[in-house]
Amino acid sequence: MAGGRRHTLRDIAATLNLSVNTVSRALSGKDGMGEQTRALVLAEAERVGYVPNSMARSLVTGSAMTFGLVITNPSNPFYAQLISSIELRARTYDYSLLLTVTEESAENETRAAESLLRSSVSGAMVVPVQASADPWRRLSTVGVPTVLLNRDLPDLGYRFVGTDNELGGYRATAHAIARGARSIVVLEEDLPITTIADRIAGFRRAMAEAGLATAHGSVMRVPTRRIEQAAQPWQPQQAYEMARRLLRRARLPDAVVVGNDYFALGLYRALEEHGLRAPDDMMVIGFGDHPFSAFLSPPLTTVRLPAEEIGTIAVDLLLEEIAGVRSARPLKQLIAPALVERDSTRRIPGTSVVPPGHRTSVE
Repeated sequence: MAGGRRHTLRDIAATLNLSVNTVSRALSGKDGMGEQTRALVLAEAERVGYVPNSMARSLVTGSAMTFGLVITNPSNPFYAQLISSIELRARTYDYSLLLTVTEESAENETRAAESLLRSSVSGAMVVPVQASADPWRRLSTVGVPTVLLNRDLPDLGYRFVGTDNELGGYRATAHAIARGARSIVVLEEDLPITTIADRIAGFRRAMAEAGLATAHGSVMRVPTRRIEQAAQPWQPQQAYEMARRLLRRARLPDAVVVGNDYFALGLYRALEEHGLRAPDDMMVIGFGDHPFSAFLSPPLTTVRLPAEEIGTIAVDLLLEEIAGVRSARPLKQLIAPALVERDSTRRIPGTSVVPPGHRTSVE
């Protein structure tokens, strides 16, 4: 991470040969201050990227023993697991968490970055909206160690840890192919983020390697989390509507890979209304392995995401950044997800087995 330590009132005072009290009064707009002195202080504060420190402990120690954690949508079970993992690991080192939610909003993200700066956190872990890198670039310039989670911003060069979503999309698709599917549709949400793009890329790679065509309409985008201003839980209703459109096609696909397990709820309902059922009429593979997935009828084959591992690694990376330590860990880490096989993709007799190296757990 570029940038040095956070600048303090004492740094500005020492540079200008003024007292800390004078600098503080100038920055707070107090009266009884010469305009020339005030201008000098403001100019120096701007130059070093000074951010007011609102925490009394930080005024003394320069460290709040608090990590900022910014996520996009707390209704996503993956992020619930991630928060729990990070909190548990951070507590081991006597750090607490300051949680902020952006709701996939660029405006909220800018406010979240400013809030972390004012709160004087020791470091930040961020799931970016990916609309712009600018909100998080400033953290580096003022010396706040930052680690990105789940979605990267390559231009910043920050340390990153997340799921290998391309591999997840590949494994889900390859699993369906291994069980006899030759036509496959992906039902994905419509947000312009790398996690989704990577899963679709994995789908296309698996199809290409099997010599199968990805026809027009093989990727259907579900309009999600744009119904209201705030980010909503994934919408089974919207996936249900898309599935009804899919089931009106003259030829149905052999399998559908859905971008999250909530979409499978909508797809299951649409199948039932048409007198169809997985896996006999159409195999279904989910993404996320949410708690309800094993209790659907049939139980859902899905891709399990490594939330706990990502959270633990993220804290360790941030502690290394704070200490200025460069370990043997790579700058960017992608953690492989695992396919959990259940009845929604029960193998068709006479088809091939799972390809070598295709990691699967059976429940």
